[in-house]
Amino acid sequence: MSKHAPEQISIFDARIMRSALVESVKKLDPRSLWRNPVMFCVEIASAITLVTFVMSLAGMNREPAWFTGSVSLWLWLTVVFATFAEALAEGRGKARAASLRKTRTDVQAKRLDRPEFGSPFERVSATELRKDDFILVEAHDMIAGDGDVIAGAALVNEAAVTGESAPVIRESGGDRSAVTGGTTVLANAIIIRITANPGETFLDRMISLIEGAKRRKTPNEVALEVLLIALTVVFLLVCANISPLSVYSVKAAGQGTPISLTILVALFVCLAPTTIAALLPAIGIAGMDRLFQKNVIALSGRAIEAAGDVNVLLLDKTGTITLGNREAVEFIALGGYTEQELAEAALLSSLTDDTPEGRSIVTLARQKYGIGPLELPADAESIAFSAETRLSGVNADGKQYRKGAADSTVAFVKGLGAKTIPTNLENVVDRVARAGATPLVVCCNAEIFGVVNLKDIIKGGIQERFQQLRSMGIKTVMITGDNPLTAAAIAAEAQVDDFLAQAKPEDKLNLIKEYQEAGSMVAMTGDGTNDAPALAQADVAVAMNTGTQAAKEAANIIDLDSNPTKLLDIVEVGKQILMTRGNLTTFSISNDVAKYFAIIPAMLLSIYPQLGVLNVMHLASPFSAILSAVIFNAGIIPLLVPLALKGTKFRPMPAEKLLIHNLLLYGAGGIIAPFVGIKVIDLIIGMMV
Repeated sequence: MSKHAPEQISIFDARIMRSALVESVKKLDPRSLWRNPVMFCVEIASAITLVTFVMSLAGMNREPAWFTGSVSLWLWLTVVFATFAEALAEGRGKARAASLRKTRTDVQAKRLDRPEFGSPFERVSATELRKDDFILVEAHDMIAGDGDVIAGAALVNEAAVTGESAPVIRESGGDRSAVTGGTTVLANAIIIRITANPGETFLDRMISLIEGAKRRKTPNEVALEVLLIALTVVFLLVCANISPLSVYSVKAAGQGTPISLTILVALFVCLAPTTIAALLPAIGIAGMDRLFQKNVIALSGRAIEAAGDVNVLLLDKTGTITLGNREAVEFIALGGYTEQELAEAALLSSLTDDTPEGRSIVTLARQKYGIGPLELPADAESIAFSAETRLSGVNADGKQYRKGAADSTVAFVKGLGAKTIPTNLENVVDRVARAGATPLVVCCNAEIFGVVNLKDIIKGGIQERFQQLRSMGIKTVMITGDNPLTAAAIAAEAQVDDFLAQAKPEDKLNLIKEYQEAGSMVAMTGDGTNDAPALAQADVAVAMNTGTQAAKEAANIIDLDSNPTKLLDIVEVGKQILMTRGNLTTFSISNDVAKYFAIIPAMLLSIYPQLGVLNVMHLASPFSAILSAVIFNAGIIPLLVPLALKGTKFRPMPAEKLLIHNLLLYGAGGIIAPFVGIKVIDLIIGMMV
């Protein structure tokens, strides 16, 4: 089975760069830029300096034209770099969405009069289909819209949506009934009830979300934006009051010149949190793109951020913690029967059992005991497993072979008149369950032959993943339908923090509510209709793409690979987004310290020569000091774009240690970098002027 991951697109792909440059200019439109208030203010400031530059050229300004022109140029570049960062992030999403659009063809659907095979149908365009319409899809037909299979079963190629080359079976009933528009039926025929109107399909939502066209700001983004606006307003008021203060100071000191408008604007832009304001939109868009690279679609930015705040993970045992297929590893004979006799009875009870567990029993019996091929008589009756009986087996040659749960098997043999039950049966069953395995009791008619040990195989490396989550302060809870003894053993082997055994849908829902009432953020995975209530309640709900429509509608994240362990990756991406935003905010605000030492002495030196002692960087002149700060303020934005798009490196550690680490790295780095950068730029300007 081969896997085709989403197309890997370089950050600096030439096609995307060209498109982003064009889009960055379009985004300078004030009607678009006002959504980023800080950069909107910078654009107004840039326009003001453009006016002062024209005045300098006309001799109406005392400052040299090279200075006002350079300041104006770099302020405009500050705005362009900000819009370019956002356009670049959006461009990568649009490039990925383009591949999905290839499936958007003018598909013809066979709309049925009645939801029955053989019913008359009319051919209509996919765009004419409406919710609750019924369509017939036959071999080699493309499925025209999202829906549920209500009749038949078919082999479906979903590579256009999931990238998975192996076809899957879709059938009516159960958890495999949901189908996605744009996929293709390879064999057989099915009747589908359409569940979405045109423009509302899963594929439409994927394209829209990947492009960022309908992306809403998350609560954390809104809160940070409010903080940035507040800081901007404070600096605006400070700069507005500096001008009259400088006029008064000149009169009082009898020397110097009042601070010019160009310098005041430069001061405002350098002190405002322009770096994080420029990169903030790109961080959120890039986060959704990184999830898509993992074949995961987040239906909202809020869901990704919630994943970053999760501190309780609910995980299904089967397929997440274990490989999903239990294997027979041992035959334990009882009641005077030999292991050979038990193996033969277990094999006969499993010949018609097509489950992985049944096949593993047949394989073990043949390999370990050399039992040759056995053929059932033509009149043999296969007994399928059911939730009521909890037994499966075969009736052949007047004998009834069964295997199943201990209590169910005991009840079965007693119903056939069994007088005695092996005295050590309960102890053997208990021992197998305590070891984390599943005990299957085997009988023939009213005689119990022994126990088959079905072992759950823990996934390799899962303990390390749980330890990693534990180091981040995240509690892991295993959910299973197993009995408490088996669940406890597997939980201990997998090293999860807690478990819920014999879990029913209402048990999952109640457990989530309990954690939420205690103040926890809860995440869980699910794929069945019975998981929908719990998914709807969870803060982060990951539905499998192979699951039911109800599960996908209740979730806020969909895993196209249908791999339950992907929840761990989603949590990491969510935390990475929060870390990236926090780190770049810290770096941005720390930058201002160096700019104080560059701009404040330069603009007030003519009035207060004593401020020369603050020129710790020994900048060449007031003009070069201010221009160096403006250039650094603009230039740092494109340098940080790759970090904003890739995200800061994820480090699994407790929150308090992570905070200290990031404060030292991005806080101290944000203070030191401008001192070095501004000094280097000043030296270059000194050589050029």
